[in-house]
Amino acid sequence: MIQRQIIAIGDNGFRKDPSIHGLNRFILSRTQKPQPRICVIPTASGDQESYVDDFFKVFQSYDCRLSQLSLFRGETEHIEDLILSQDILYITGGNTRNLLTLWKDWGVDHFIRKAYENGTVLAGGSAGSLCWFSEGITDSIPGRFSALKCLGFLKESNCPHYDEEGRRPSYHHHILMGDVPSGYAAENGVALHFIDEQFVEAVSAYSEKNAYFVERRNGSPKEMKIPARKLT
Repeated sequence: MIQRQIIAIGDNGFRKDPSIHGLNRFILSRTQKPQPRICVIPTASGDQESYVDDFFKVFQSYDCRLSQLSLFRGETEHIEDLILSQDILYITGGNTRNLLTLWKDWGVDHFIRKAYENGTVLAGGSAGSLCWFSEGITDSIPGRFSALKCLGFLKESNCPHYDEEGRRPSYHHHILMGDVPSGYAAENGVALHFIDEQFVEAVSAYSEKNAYFVERRNGSPKEMKIPARKLT
């Protein structure tokens, strides 16, 4: 039976910090394949080489097959074929608004939707988390946090980097004002795992980090802590 899975991380999860290995292994394990094919898509960063280099340096230590999709350099002739051949699509952080605009122009959002329906695991941090939700809080416009309509694979809203200055009050404000629906927030190092569009659990590389569900209740924002399962 095909499962549709999304792993939405509060920040760019593929850091060189050894503590993050548990989270990387968790993502790879969700395919239940011995050598999963994983493609990094760094559109949100403008296909910044340092993002790709860091990703390859980290993931080449695991038993997986790596590739990348660059829209800016135009190196992939058959984009849909590449996307549909993957077991995992990993989206890096950056500017979510730019990511959504380019994906829609190239049809990448439709190709990813098809891959998702076929069982490809969707993962990513920051912009690579926010993009899967109906709406969320972004700093894509410099100088402020604003609400952004996203792909809507998941019906809830999202706020990554929840433990960074200004994120929590901004998310609360936009939910209170009805700019975005109720949804999930994740601190840096925390991943939200969804199966068939249903939230399953929060996992983390760090014991002190958490996720949260935030909703409007009785005219004020209410926050429920979701303890994250510590990954070894």
